[in-house]
Amino acid sequence: MTFDIAVIGAGLAGLTSAAQLQQAGYDVVVVEKSRGVGGRVATRRIPGYRADLGARYLEETGRLLPLLLEILRDRQVVRLWTDTRHRWDSELILETPLEPPSPRYIAPDGMNAIGKFLGRGMRVWFSRRAVRLAPQADDTWHLSLETVAEGSNAAIELTAKAVIVATPAPQAVEILGNTAQIPEEFRQNLTAVEYDPCITAIAKYPSDRQLPDWVSVDFPPDTDLLWVGLDSSKRPDAQQPVFVVHSSADFARSHLDTANLESAGRQLLDRAASYLLPWLSEPKFLQVHRWRYAFTSKSWYRDCLATATPLPLVCCGDWCGTQQIETALRSGLAAASIINSQLQQEVLNPIRQVWRSL
Repeated sequence: MTFDIAVIGAGLAGLTSAAQLQQAGYDVVVVEKSRGVGGRVATRRIPGYRADLGARYLEETGRLLPLLLEILRDRQVVRLWTDTRHRWDSELILETPLEPPSPRYIAPDGMNAIGKFLGRGMRVWFSRRAVRLAPQADDTWHLSLETVAEGSNAAIELTAKAVIVATPAPQAVEILGNTAQIPEEFRQNLTAVEYDPCITAIAKYPSDRQLPDWVSVDFPPDTDLLWVGLDSSKRPDAQQPVFVVHSSADFARSHLDTANLESAGRQLLDRAASYLLPWLSEPKFLQVHRWRYAFTSKSWYRDCLATATPLPLVCCGDWCGTQQIETALRSGLAAASIINSQLQQEVLNPIRQVWRSL
C-alpha cells in the first residue's frame, strides 16, 4: 500500500504530527508496535482495574500543553487531581504549595484516554514494528514491518513519499541502521541522545486498608524511589487501593537485565513501606514494567532532527528537549512543518484548530 506519509510511533509526537498533516489533506498512516496509542501516556489493565503506567499527570506548563488541557477539560477527558505537592524529606512527608501554582490533571479513564483523543480518526496499524526503511527508485520509501502480536490484519510493508520516525532515539537508530542515503552525522546525532530508565510497579491492596491523606509523594534523588502515587484516587469507581511506584534511574539501571522483574517490584514496595505505609509491602496483586527509555538525560537541542536525504525523513519525540510532554507536542508540530515544506506545501491549520476538530 502507498501513502503520502508514514508515521512510525503512535505516541504524542507521532499523533500530533499525523493529525495536523492528515487535516491538511495528506494520506497518512501511523505504524505502532503496541496495541494502543499514547506511547508513554500509558494505562495498564489489571484484574478489575486500570492503572497509569507511564505519565502520572499533566500540568499547565509550556505553550502547547495548556491549549491541549483546555480542550481535554472541555471534552471531560481530564479533571483536576491535586494542586498540592508532597515530598519525602529525611523522615517526614512535607506538603508544599506548587510554585508557581500548577494544578495537576489526570484522566479518570486512564491517561491513555489522552492518546485515544489525539488519535481520533487516524489510520493506525497496531502490532506492527518497523524494522527496515529503504529508498526506492520511484522516489518513495519502502517500510518493512514485522508482526508483534496476532489479531491485526494490517500489512507487513508499505511505501510512502515521506516518513516521520516518532520513537525514542535508540529505536530510531535501529530502524534506520542500514538505510541508504542517511548521512553519518545524522546517525551520530541520534546515537548521542541518552535516557534514564525507570521501573514501575502497580500494586493492589485489600479494601480495608486505611488510606493516607496524600495522593502522591516525590522523593529525592538519593533514594531508590522517584515517586509513589495513590492511583485509585484518580478513579471514581475504585473499590480497592491501588498504588503506582516509579523507581529512581539508578535503581532501574541496576535491574536493566533482571529477568524476574517481580523481585525488583517487591524491593520498590519494601522501600515505599519503610518510608510511607508499612502495609505497602504486602500487596494482593503486583505487576511490574521496565521503561528503558523513560526520561531523556541527554537531549537533542532542536525541535526535531531532519536529514538531508533526497526523500523527506524526520525524527521527532520527547527527546528533542527537556519538557517531556510539551516537548513531544512541539516536536511533532516541527516534524509536520518540515515534511509539509518538502511535499505539497499545503496550508497547515493551527494545532488548536486541529485538536478542536477531533
